[in-house]
Amino acid sequence: MKSVFFQKQKTTLLMIIIGIVLIGILLAIPTGFEDALIYQGSERAVGVVTEVDNSAIITSGMIQSGEQSCKMMMEDGTFKGQEITGVNFLSGSLEQDKIYKEGDKAYVRISINDGEIASCVMTDHFRLDKEVILFAAFIILLIAVAGKKGILALFSFVITVLMIWKVLVPSYLRGYSPVWVGIGVTVFITLVIIFFVYGFERRTITASMGALLGIITTCVLGILFTDLFKIHGAVMPDSESLLYSGFAELDLTAIFMSSIFIGASGAMIDLAVDITSAVHEVVEKKPSIGWKEASISGMHVARAAMGTMTTTLLLAYSGGCIASLMVYMAQGTPIDHILNYKYVAAEILDTLVGSFGLVTVAPFTALVAGLLLTKHGRRQEAAAADGEKFSETV
Repeated sequence: MKSVFFQKQKTTLLMIIIGIVLIGILLAIPTGFEDALIYQGSERAVGVVTEVDNSAIITSGMIQSGEQSCKMMMEDGTFKGQEITGVNFLSGSLEQDKIYKEGDKAYVRISINDGEIASCVMTDHFRLDKEVILFAAFIILLIAVAGKKGILALFSFVITVLMIWKVLVPSYLRGYSPVWVGIGVTVFITLVIIFFVYGFERRTITASMGALLGIITTCVLGILFTDLFKIHGAVMPDSESLLYSGFAELDLTAIFMSSIFIGASGAMIDLAVDITSAVHEVVEKKPSIGWKEASISGMHVARAAMGTMTTTLLLAYSGGCIASLMVYMAQGTPIDHILNYKYVAAEILDTLVGSFGLVTVAPFTALVAGLLLTKHGRRQEAAAADGEKFSETV
């Protein structure tokens, strides 16, 4: 028993080391877009608003345009401790504009010329301190509930974020094939997440094979039906802004295609892990079980999980377009017209293609789990039997 315990401890330590190394490598990778032209010759800093001047704001109903002038006490940067005046430009967009009041913290961009302030533009409210608090609370809760597994789950979380920011997004901006880059990143993230769940076990192979089949299915269907639905990638928020920012060569439609299987991959990983864990538990309780019976048990779990997972995808995607649905309903738009709009059709495509992937994951994972995990269980049983015979002989 002690040897098994120390082996598990050794495996966990090795997984933690691997996680730290991967995070270190990803942090060291430059995106290539760190020195954006808009920030050259300027400094970013945080200031506390001490006085506001709204006299230049033009109000028309709910819309506000013009500019707001604010005096701020700088908390960091070259001008720390000094009071400077910043300008908050208003464009008349409720989505983009923000209004400051005394006591607010603001992120500002200060343009400097010969050591003097040329301009100070207020970019947004400062939220990083609250984000750090929220993330710290998440880490504490995760580790308190899941223990060592929580630490490994945290590694998966951080690595996923870094892979998206350090690899996926820069590769898209450089014009690399969005579909192939998306597949590569998704496969790597899938393997990493499942590895940190199970470690060096057959369950890792089982869950990975099930999840990857679903991802491939979703990829193929996403490419096929994006073309059949006549969906252009410009349906993605802020996508047109990319074209007007010097990236006119980007294939937005291919990026949209890749977003379909990337977005659904999390649910497929979750389902594959659920089925694998269920079959493993059955085999552990009954090592003599055959692979067919184990696979059937896995399918019973899969049927229950699929009912919730497909609904999860529906709620996740519909939550992002609820305002559009409200607009259509308020205007009295017929339901057949609503379903035919490209923005709604894009969400339907995301949901249904992702659900196809989930349905593919379930039986395949159950089958693979039955084949791989029961053989493993039989080996354990045979080894235990040999050990008992040896003890009796002695």
